[in-house]
Amino acid sequence: MIKLLVDTKSQKYPIIIGNNLISNISKIISKNSISFRKCLLVVDRNVPKKKIDKIKSKLKGKENYFYFIRASEKNKNQNNVNKILEILLRRNFSRQDCLITIGGGITGDLGGYAASLFKRGLQFINLPTTLLSQVDSSIGGKTGINTKYGKNLVGTFYQPKLVVSDVDFLKTLPKREIICGYGEILKHSLISNKNFFKFLNANFFNILNLKSPFIEKAINESCKVKKKVVEKDEKEKNLRKILNFGHTFAHAFEASLGFSKKLNHGEAVILGMNAALRFSLEKNIIKLKEYQVIKDHIDNSKLPFHLKDYFNKKDINKIISFMIKDKKNSTNKINLVLLKKIGLPISSMNFDKKHLQLFFQRQLNN
Repeated sequence: MIKLLVDTKSQKYPIIIGNNLISNISKIISKNSISFRKCLLVVDRNVPKKKIDKIKSKLKGKENYFYFIRASEKNKNQNNVNKILEILLRRNFSRQDCLITIGGGITGDLGGYAASLFKRGLQFINLPTTLLSQVDSSIGGKTGINTKYGKNLVGTFYQPKLVVSDVDFLKTLPKREIICGYGEILKHSLISNKNFFKFLNANFFNILNLKSPFIEKAINESCKVKKKVVEKDEKEKNLRKILNFGHTFAHAFEASLGFSKKLNHGEAVILGMNAALRFSLEKNIIKLKEYQVIKDHIDNSKLPFHLKDYFNKKDINKIISFMIKDKKNSTNKINLVLLKKIGLPISSMNFDKKHLQLFFQRQLNN
């Protein structure tokens, strides 16, 4: 079992990483000085019933309630937040009670947002069940929902009291979900250090096939990268923007497709990183040799790579319209996180939409 401590200005909390952790969930909660009488479990319907039953059995003695959601970007909305708040209010929860999310990033974002709103802050525990949520979205306190205007434009910064990443959950996932999570692991290596990237380059097959100890090390190293950034910049004033490498593109890709199942978030991040790398190359920010090393890794890992598999030139204006609405923009220009070399991201570059239009035209012509 691995334990990391995230120390932000608003709250300190542990991340526990290991196998078969839900068998000891009650002990883990009490060991970390968390107590409550009532608990609302917000659960992704994709999580196997036997896993939920096991968690339920371990929380005996608590007054437990459940809210099940079919996790999708379309369901990450205010309507579901209102339904969660309705249960908390109807059952007379206090701030000393608890909301536990069990699912991927969508479930964690939605449940965490509801917890932040209820009486201005309800205790919140996150049990991420996907690789993407274990290495990224469960850490750092970003919560929120989608709207017709774009992804994650409504939300709060609200840290959990505890994150429990049980690697056994990953064995229940389809390969597509593992690839989605690997995209965020790759992102963390690219923005942090070459040694992490070298580890991925040597062991991507074992990681993608959930082989121990490679998968645990990848999760741990990824969490350490995000922990370090979040501790220095909890509210995304400056440094934390580097975590958005590939995401300005990715969120626009998802929104342009109406958050359809054609493109999952992790796949969009991989496409977005590739776009950011190509853009970095075109602007002479990254050298061709360094770019080729990363591209070879993406090719060898068989990650989704080609924009033309999802978009054509008719989609360019729609994509850019969503990029302009991105929450990181402070002017009429589009802020992009680009890469000079592995371990050296640049987060303060702004471009007008004409640059992006020409870029997408070239990409979709090739």
